[in-house]
Amino acid sequence: MFGVGLIAGLVDAIAGGGGLITVPALLGLGLSPQLALGTNKLQSTFGSVSAAWHYRQAGLVTLRECRIGVVATLVGAVLGAVSVQWLDPDVLRWLIPWLLAGVIVYTVLRPKAGEVKSAPRFPPTGVLIGLGLVLGFYDGFLGPGTGSFWTLSLISLLGLHFLQATATTKVMNATSNLASLVVFVWGGHVAWLIGLVMGAGQLVGGRIGARLAVRGGTKFVRPVFLTVVVVLLVRLLYVQWRS
Repeated sequence: MFGVGLIAGLVDAIAGGGGLITVPALLGLGLSPQLALGTNKLQSTFGSVSAAWHYRQAGLVTLRECRIGVVATLVGAVLGAVSVQWLDPDVLRWLIPWLLAGVIVYTVLRPKAGEVKSAPRFPPTGVLIGLGLVLGFYDGFLGPGTGSFWTLSLISLLGLHFLQATATTKVMNATSNLASLVVFVWGGHVAWLIGLVMGAGQLVGGRIGARLAVRGGTKFVRPVFLTVVVVLLVRLLYVQWRS
């Protein structure tokens, strides 16, 4: 499980999608869905915080610039994590593959998007509040593809380049992970030993992944991002087909 956390942290730091690796692994141990999701939030928090810290040290993101988004994401994630205990997530499960397909189409049809920073199309404060509430809620409620939606939204709405958008995404992921984790802990849905062992792997993987992304730049991050989104879409469609 340490190795699973390390690989997931590495992938997640570069392009998101670490849950593709960790959630099936946790379910494979025989954990109930709720316990698997809660434990996943524990271990993924280590990776997202590690990656966010490295991106901050590299000067790609500052907490001051995204503090409004952090607050909005915190609120949204708590509401999402609480709501999932009473609401049926089936509607979102049906909708998410279509949204991911849109991410793929946009990324393929606009190959230059995210190569350089451009002027924001909308006021940054309003965008960060809106994205924080919506995507924070989604991450706390369900989760798959959150990082992809954050990255593409930051590129298309605020004109960030891929690496900067990825760095900002990790800050928001860390926020929603922490907020959701509190709710899962409160409900007693965390396997602590497993989560901490995987979290140690996430710490290492998140740092390695962020370092690779900083060195490789946008030309490295973009294809990895696109690959992860495609794999995530295929997996979600497969799960729906099986059910």
